[in-house]
Amino acid sequence: MAAAGLTSLTAADLAAVPSEVEGRLRQARTVLTVCHENPEADALGSALAHLLIVEALGGRGTAVCVDPVPPMYAFMPAIERFRQAPEPDLAYDLIVVGDCGELERIGPLLTDHAELFGRVPILDIDHHRSNRGFGVIDWIDPGAAATCEMTTLLAARLGVPLDAADGALAASLVAGLVIDTANFQHPNTTPRTLRVGAELVAAGAPLYETARALYRTKPNRQLRLFGRVLARLEASLDGRLVWSSLEAADLAAEGATQADAEGLSDLLSQSAGAELVILFKESGAETRLSLRTREGGLDATSLAAQWGGGGHARAAGATVPLPLAEARPIVLREAQRLVAALPPR
Repeated sequence: MAAAGLTSLTAADLAAVPSEVEGRLRQARTVLTVCHENPEADALGSALAHLLIVEALGGRGTAVCVDPVPPMYAFMPAIERFRQAPEPDLAYDLIVVGDCGELERIGPLLTDHAELFGRVPILDIDHHRSNRGFGVIDWIDPGAAATCEMTTLLAARLGVPLDAADGALAASLVAGLVIDTANFQHPNTTPRTLRVGAELVAAGAPLYETARALYRTKPNRQLRLFGRVLARLEASLDGRLVWSSLEAADLAAEGATQADAEGLSDLLSQSAGAELVILFKESGAETRLSLRTREGGLDATSLAAQWGGGGHARAAGATVPLPLAEARPIVLREAQRLVAALPPR
């Protein structure tokens, strides 16, 4: 039976929330909600939502991300509540880590507060297929388009109104849903995703404003940065493999930051014939990979995993411990092998 006030979610939707997850969150009184470093809207939105849910249940919480929130997410209500470290005077009884395929993705927070993370139980809520579980309780649902989809179901299962916190709960959740589905255009969008979206909109979530802020509002420096990366686009195997590079010099020339690179991979993936798109991002002595693949083709995690990365079949990432000039030919050699082995469409 759907919770009171809900019109679209089915009994099966709510049953997807494990009872031990519901029970653990109901019992918690002081909760640390954590997202991964270099955060995006699903990480930020789910961490905020977990905090707001705990508060709606009468508890207390802190939302933490080791990195500052990128300016592009300033439109999200309650975003100012993020700290870069736990509150030293709070006795946390639960840590909720959301949208992290592995615990190490929370960054230096894990080592800087090793005693806390070793002592306090961790609830792991995630939709990455590569997540092997690192919590006392692990709720991993690769069928969910976003962690915020799962957290919406959790709120509903707990009886927390989606318009809680003056609408900040629904607004946080819809931001994660929009970013991880490319505004409901990616193939990870399922009937359940749309039902969740419908409930959030019915609760007052600003869908149009969120989609515009994430996809149609960019500073000129970001557009110029995109132009630099697009100008050096290359392809092989008759256009089935496409790649480009974001160099540190690009950021410096345009006065841009790594946060301004958000959306570049999805833009490159619009290449009509590409089975695999790779964006190489220079990061000092390392190179970050952002991978996109076509539906029904190569699993992006098969390439990312070779450098300890992960993600989803259509979108994955990894870090190669080599500078850009050395990493690029190594990665491209393996990418060409994988794409060449694909059957023709």
